[in-house]
Amino acid sequence: MRSIWNGAVSFGLVTIPVRMYAATEQRGVTFNLVHREDAGRIRLRRFCSACEQEVPYAEVARGYELPTGEVVVLEGEDFEDLPLSTAHRIEVLQFAPAEQIDPVLLGRAYYLEPDEGAAGPYALLREALGRSGRVGIAKVALRRRESLATLRVREGVLVLETMLWPDEVRPADFAFLEEEAEVRPQELRMAESLVESMTADFDPSLYRDAYRRALEEVIEAKVAGREVVSTGPPPEPGPTADLMAALRASVEAAKRERPASGEGRRRRPAPSGDAREETRGRPPRTA
Repeated sequence: MRSIWNGAVSFGLVTIPVRMYAATEQRGVTFNLVHREDAGRIRLRRFCSACEQEVPYAEVARGYELPTGEVVVLEGEDFEDLPLSTAHRIEVLQFAPAEQIDPVLLGRAYYLEPDEGAAGPYALLREALGRSGRVGIAKVALRRRESLATLRVREGVLVLETMLWPDEVRPADFAFLEEEAEVRPQELRMAESLVESMTADFDPSLYRDAYRRALEEVIEAKVAGREVVSTGPPPEPGPTADLMAALRASVEAAKRERPASGEGRRRRPAPSGDAREETRGRPPRTA
């Protein structure tokens, strides 16, 4: 991995020099825009709508548009003069229980590696944080933007995970919240039974990106010169007339599809005779 940031973790009066690495990566099939006739690459050019000319990158600046339509042009030095105390520092502000962090606030995750000579204080913070069962709340500036962040331990490594500011989360303002939906007790019991029957310890290795693999197979087939035969789209489910019947059928299906012993420990034993089908699903979301 290549370091993307050098700085220090400020932990009270302790300063720990660290190097930062991206902890996650998006896996997928990437494409280029091409001309269908000859597969030539389609290139996007910087074109000025005012002078109607192509503009070199050296002449490109950032502009902030005012409500009047006028534009304030900002140069590189305008950003450099801003007071950003966390430009090369991860400032730990406090520690808090992990369950108090709303997951909707979390963004991208980064590994922190101790710089030369910093292994001792790094291990001290790692052990103290791990024993506390809490996460650190910090501030850090990345790419000219200051963010809140959490600091926690994962597999013996300190992980920094950026967070949104509270005013960046949109309120869940939906009309249906003002409506009173009737939930019958028997339906609620059946829904709870469904949740119970589908409960197991989470093992992300059981899940695969089926869409990505299918797309790779299409590309491999084209490379090999074979004709790709489509099996057609999956049938669309019809409307559910009886909620209780749907819940009951879901419970029975969940009982049949639960993994067999050894493939993800359950919180509660499943009835005997369960058969395991191929696990389907997408891997969970990261920043």
